[in-house]
Amino acid sequence: MDIERKQPLAGAVTMRLPHAEDGAAIVALIAASPPLDANSTYCVLLQCTHFAQTCILAEQEGELMGWISGYVPPTHPDSLFVWQVAVAEAARGTGLGGRMLDALAARVAAACDVELLRTTITADNEASWRLFKSFARRQGGVASQAALFEQDAHFGGRHATEFELVIRLTGDAGISEEKERR
Repeated sequence: MDIERKQPLAGAVTMRLPHAEDGAAIVALIAASPPLDANSTYCVLLQCTHFAQTCILAEQEGELMGWISGYVPPTHPDSLFVWQVAVAEAARGTGLGGRMLDALAARVAAACDVELLRTTITADNEASWRLFKSFARRQGGVASQAALFEQDAHFGGRHATEFELVIRLTGDAGISEEKERR
């Protein structure tokens, strides 16, 4: 599937830590971003507060344009696990997802001594594979993947297998978290 490449967003895009007040807008963005799994509002509020340092929000003129949730797993303190990436329809194909991922990885790597980025992706989620493979190339191409949660063994046949992608962070691809003109 080819994705339509659009021009970068006109005007300033601000990337920042999320706040609890962003919760409802984030829930709506996730709902408008299939195939993402819907989370409870409470879960999103916890991400915006307890895990704010490992999440990023992109907005333009006060409108939510993108969201990435993540955390540092206790079992892998050297890793940032990226849970969900959502980009508003108006910003899809502009490279915003990659810019958010670069900024988040750079921030978390600097603050938490994180060396790896981990995520899970279903085989049919072409947009996520493109995003993370592009990120891996910017990081020097060091990545591995394997089935983590299997359709029958873990999901009772109700959800596709989730493949874990692990990318070594080089620290070279990050951008600062600030207003950017594109």
